[in-house]
Amino acid sequence: MKNKMTVLMTALMVFVVCVTGCGNTQTAAEPAPAPAEETESAPESPEPAPAPESSEPAQAEEPETEADTRLLVVSFGTSYNDSRDITIGAIETDIAEAFPQYEVKRAFTAQIIIDKLKERDGLEIDNVTEALDRAVADGVKKLIVQPTHLMNGLEYGDLAAELDTYKEDFEQIVLGEPLLTSDADYEAVIRAITDATKSYDDGETAIVFMGHGTEAESNQVYATMQEKLGAAGFEHYYIGTVEAEPTLEDVAAALKEAGIYKKVVLQPLMVVAGDHANNDMAGDEEDSWKTVLEAEGYEVECRLEGLGELEGIRDLYVEHVKEAVNEL
Repeated sequence: MKNKMTVLMTALMVFVVCVTGCGNTQTAAEPAPAPAEETESAPESPEPAPAPESSEPAQAEEPETEADTRLLVVSFGTSYNDSRDITIGAIETDIAEAFPQYEVKRAFTAQIIIDKLKERDGLEIDNVTEALDRAVADGVKKLIVQPTHLMNGLEYGDLAAELDTYKEDFEQIVLGEPLLTSDADYEAVIRAITDATKSYDDGETAIVFMGHGTEAESNQVYATMQEKLGAAGFEHYYIGTVEAEPTLEDVAAALKEAGIYKKVVLQPLMVVAGDHANNDMAGDEEDSWKTVLEAEGYEVECRLEGLGELEGIRDLYVEHVKEAVNEL
């Protein structure tokens, strides 16, 4: 019996060994590994954070200057500092802003004014010869000269003649036109001066502009201006001159003939409101325009405003510079 039990136990142990040792050797206590992914991508690196926006506005690049080209603005000049700054100075500023690629310089033609400013104010301004010599010394090759003269008169002719003596010192010299040259110029000037004084045009007020006048043939610009004012419907506007025709007497006679005016407004037809405007026009001397017209029975108002104060006039000078630049 004992032997049978031994044989039975031996057989049972052999059976267990066969069952556990054959086939899958993994025991139930060890779970099978999870199936691998078909592809395994590397972890993505985070995108860099955008740079913070600057609160400062982007700085505009400075325009490159053409060092070999200079723009010279030539004026008669004035010793009236306030008027000079808002007339000649304003014209020069507008030209400089319109042509930032060029260096803009100033010259006066009236030596007596240059000397007075130097002695009185310590202010040194080149005359035309000094300005031209300075440009040559600075190595300027192309020179654009824009006068603020009203017309192609004696001073404009003198300027052109002096520039001609320097033609060998520059590759090119271009002279711009004076204010009143073409029909379009007259239209622009008439528009500017009538816009500035339209509040006075009430049918009982004469608006009188005082020009300088010249012995040159170009003095006809004043008569032309008078004709064009009338043709444009500005019948209460009158033009006179200090040193030529039409004279103050001519203007006074025209006002009297009209017979409708109670008041006269006086304003210079000059770039600056300088000595002529302050003394010959608005002064208290017995021969000033103001005094003479008051003696005729008119109420007189004087406007000491030079043409250079009017934006439309400054725009016209800029246009003349553009025309000169196009010749380079």
